Amino acid sequence: MSRLTRSSAGNRRTRTWWVVLMTAVFCFLWQSAFVQADDSAARLHAKYQSLTQQLAHNQFQRPLYLESQELPSALKGDIYGVLNHPFAVVSGALNDPVRGPANWCDVLILHLNTKYCHASTGDSGTVLTVNIGKKTEESLSSSYRVQFQFRPVASTPDYFRVELTAATGPLSTKDYRIVLEAIPVGDNRTFIHLTYAYGYGTAGRFAMKTYLATIGSDKVGFSTTPDSSASDPQYIGGVRGLVERNTMRYYLAIEAYLGALASPADARLDKRLADWFDATEQYPRQLHEVSRDDYMQMKHNEYQRQQTAQ
Repeated sequence: MSRLTRSSAGNRRTRTWWVVLMTAVFCFLWQSAFVQADDSAARLHAKYQSLTQQLAHNQFQRPLYLESQELPSALKGDIYGVLNHPFAVVSGALNDPVRGPANWCDVLILHLNTKYCHASTGDSGTVLTVNIGKKTEESLSSSYRVQFQFRPVASTPDYFRVELTAATGPLSTKDYRIVLEAIPVGDNRTFIHLTYAYGYGTAGRFAMKTYLATIGSDKVGFSTTPDSSASDPQYIGGVRGLVERNTMRYYLAIEAYLGALASPADARLDKRLADWFDATEQYPRQLHEVSRDDYMQMKHNEYQRQQTAQ
């Protein structure tokens, strides 16, 4: 055998082993991802079972459970709830790597403080460019721009998890996370877990304290203080109340978005806006901010701006 023939045979063997190795690595990672998804689904099923009573009997008049945490330099809100939508519909709308980012923009824009959202894909992955501002109309130049990375973490026939993360935000806030995971709990119902969390530094802590000492001084959350009685509940305030209100607004935005999918395409925006506003008005002590007419007009204007601005 000539030296050239031996060299070609060696190259073929090298390529073959490389293909075998890469295939083995891919299979290992694929199996590992499914094992992790199965573990996460089992954990979420266990949580669903443990919340049976709370989901059936609560102050929200819907199958929902909310909890929050205040850490030394971070806030976190978690909502567990049952949606009257098939798992495939929820996953297809919010976890799909192609359609999901734009759909999330349609969810986020329902929140009073979201002034703009645009999804784009580039070398760094899929990004949601979101402007955060006041609860009333304002120009984009007056709002704060936050870049969320969109990442579908897990997707199986029985579980999905999608994460929106941003390293930095306004006024030294950081490590923003909006995380949604879900499992089917029947043919037409889906159990979801929504997390909204962020960290903050000195400037962020000062800004929140200023807000809570002035225009936000009478704002409360949904959790009650330990000394509350059934006849006269005392709701928590402060930063925990703040994160609970916003976590609830995002949850209700997901509900409103999914609820409008069955409507004709040209009617979905109005239905989403109306349903979100009506849902927030069920909790006026915590969530009422503006009139229905003002909200509808502001959001129509912001939605139209969202279609053209960059």
